Parts: sequence; C-alpha cells; structure tokens
Amino acid sequence: MTDEGGPDMVSFREAARRVVAEEIAPSMTHQRVSQLCRDDPDFPPVVTVGRTRVLDWKLARPYFQARAAAAAQRDSRRRMPPPAAE
Repeated sequence: MTDEGGPDMVSFREAARRVVAEEIAPSMTHQRVSQLCRDDPDFPPVVTVGRTRVLDWKLARPYFQARAAAAAQRDSRRRMPPPAAE
C-alpha cells in the first residue's frame, strides 16, 4: 500500500475484513468496528455517505494496529498465529 493520493475510504465492514486480511488481528467484525466508533474517543474520523459510515483506511490502519498490539499483550487468544511452516 502506498500513502500517495487521496484517502482510501472504506466501510466498517471492509475495515473489519482488512484487519483480518492484513493480519492485524485474528478476528474483527463490522459490529465491533461500530462499537469502537461509538465508544472510543480516539477512533479515526468517520463520514456518512448515504446510509453507510466510512473511514479513511490510511488513518484507521494505525489505530487498529495499536489496539491489536495492546489486546495481544493482555490476552494470548488475540495474538496472530505464527506463520505456517513450509
């Protein structure tokens, strides 16, 4: 991913998918993203487009990385599994 260009706006569902796909955390749901948005004052800015709330992945990715790192320190179940041996 490059930081060039404009924002990379994603829905909460896509943000949850990317958290798992980019191996930031072993699991994430769009409901959890919505809960974080509602409860965490440090959550990245959100824009409403129609009935969908979206956020800039370039700002959200470091947020989720920091949360996942803190959660992994508290609970081993939240750690990403080691890569499979070939």
